[in-house]
Amino acid sequence: MNYDRLAALSLSIDDVALERLERETSSEFTRVTTEIALAGSDADGETVVGRGEDVTYEADEHDALADTGLPDLTGEYTIDSFADRLEAVDLFPAGAPDREVFRNYRRWGVESAALDLALRQAGTDVASELGRSLEPVRFVASTRLGEPPTADRLEALRERVPDLECKLDPIPEWDKDLVADIVDTVGSDGVRILDLKGQYEGTDVDVPADPELYTLVLEAFPDAVLEDPALTDETRPLFDDGEVRRRVSWDAPIHGVDDIEALPWEPDWLNVKPSRFGSLESLFETIAYCAERDIRCYGGGQFELGVGRGQIQLLASLWYADGPNDVAPRAYNDPELGASLPSSPLEPSAEPCGFRWTVDGR
Repeated sequence: MNYDRLAALSLSIDDVALERLERETSSEFTRVTTEIALAGSDADGETVVGRGEDVTYEADEHDALADTGLPDLTGEYTIDSFADRLEAVDLFPAGAPDREVFRNYRRWGVESAALDLALRQAGTDVASELGRSLEPVRFVASTRLGEPPTADRLEALRERVPDLECKLDPIPEWDKDLVADIVDTVGSDGVRILDLKGQYEGTDVDVPADPELYTLVLEAFPDAVLEDPALTDETRPLFDDGEVRRRVSWDAPIHGVDDIEALPWEPDWLNVKPSRFGSLESLFETIAYCAERDIRCYGGGQFELGVGRGQIQLLASLWYADGPNDVAPRAYNDPELGASLPSSPLEPSAEPCGFRWTVDGR
């Protein structure tokens, strides 16, 4: 398993620092994350820093972390023994988070920083340690269409990147006229993923099961991956067809192999969001599981503001570079689009180091 090739890496942590990041987004909310920096010395005695990002969604949790700091994590470890250390400490010292999955998000931020530091202390990078090559990363642009929804944002994106592919979130306000406008703007094949968001509960992005909406978009975008449908008595018949089932992907319910095995049928697609898994071991175990069963994967983003964005691009480059990866550069999430935007695919760094997509990780 890939994790075994990293588990024995030596890790020495002398200092822990936190940086609160904040930015407005195209989805009309203020994103707050925390970048975690673990510092230690390399073989030459020079200080090197490993970085990761806590993508917990509630700003209050980041404010509390800034006040309390993390538990003491300094010391000598291997990657594997550091993971054991994280099992024994509470990364939310100010109190339990609002949602239990936030524990995974924070743990991922800390473990990814530890991996970055351990690799830098060893003078190597993750691809070399895993014996894999870095490939150019194909990406899609994930965007909402406003209130009321229009195709205006898509038109602006296509003006800058004419062959851009998209991931869209259908909502009950979509109608036949809007869908026709989307098809006119990007083509039915330009929408690679339809995120139905039917597996969320108690969040700001919940979308109720709607058989009419599902039927509308299934027919209008016959090749699009269908992410996280809600399976109810009304919607389930739409997915009885084998061809439709083969288009279904899962995201929100997936935190490890057990969750894949609990799905209503073995999937053909999976959205891999590293922070959902919490630990490096769980992430790598899940990627290996999918490879063994020919489950196609693609990377998912969570409005990362710091090093975390590059890390999900790096993971895509290692394992699923040709997928419809929702890992577009941060410029795509800006409320106001710049005059030009990076185009797909993203080229990997010519000088990889640690667990970063670029030298500075941002």
